[in-house]
Amino acid sequence: MRFRFLVATCALAATLPGPARADYPDQPIRLIVPFTPGGGTDFLSRTVATKLGESEQWTVVAENRPGAGGTIGISAAARANPDGYEIVMGQVDNLAVAPSMYRKLSYDPLKDFAPIGIVGEAPLVIVARKDGPYQSLKALLDAAQGKPEAINYGSPGAGTITHLAAELLQQQAGIKLVHVPYKGSGPAMADLLGGQVPVIFTSIPSAAPQIKAGNAIPLAVTSAKRSPAMPDVPTVAELGYPDFDVRVWYGLLAPAKTPASVITTLNGALNKVLATSSMQEALAAQGAQAMPTTPDAFKATIEKDYKKWKPVIENANLQLN
Repeated sequence: MRFRFLVATCALAATLPGPARADYPDQPIRLIVPFTPGGGTDFLSRTVATKLGESEQWTVVAENRPGAGGTIGISAAARANPDGYEIVMGQVDNLAVAPSMYRKLSYDPLKDFAPIGIVGEAPLVIVARKDGPYQSLKALLDAAQGKPEAINYGSPGAGTITHLAAELLQQQAGIKLVHVPYKGSGPAMADLLGGQVPVIFTSIPSAAPQIKAGNAIPLAVTSAKRSPAMPDVPTVAELGYPDFDVRVWYGLLAPAKTPASVITTLNGALNKVLATSSMQEALAAQGAQAMPTTPDAFKATIEKDYKKWKPVIENANLQLN
């Protein structure tokens, strides 16, 4: 009887996440990138993987698992073994927006993950054509008043944070614009320059080349404070909407039940890397700033933005099956 009890106890223990080994990590760490190669998330993920390798002498391998707005890669990470050897680069779209956007989602961002820490955050920018009809945000919003759905705007895709930023502005300003979704920032910018849409909401890195070339003008950035990447561009908040604050953030997560000591090790290594000038410069190239945090602070950010975007999505009737 006692022998059977010991066998059962050992079998149960084998199924539970154990304490971190003193020599963690002693094998390569896989970093899931839930988007295609070449994009901003991919660049940031590979930079983090490289910097962790240089700083800690770890082997961190970035692996792309794109699809469904990043939810496929996130879902794969949620099902991974909680031993610290498979982590994921999440962001506001697939952690705080997707739970309200998709009626059926294969993961719960608050229950299925152990947050490690935020890597960085960045505002979006509202951009108009240089010779277009709207040379300021005020001109755009004034033109939209009393003219339901008379003005088009572009974004890099339906259900993205850029799309939701535009929806939030419409709700706060009491106007209605027509959304023209594109398959990425490049096509949206091309149609802006070609005159197919007068305004787009996009990321700073995707807009910066055309702004510098004098082909497009930034109307406003979406963060509460001005962006160091565009210090002369006003915020939406400055222009009459003090509660408007939209930022894209990126962060590392591990599967739920990953040992706390492993999370602590990963968080310490990440924050160490974020303190380096080379990492800060890499983030600045993406229009972002380093945001070293604790795991608890990262979890609080996910919860806060989930509560923020849920009513915006519901009010705009944007839920998808």
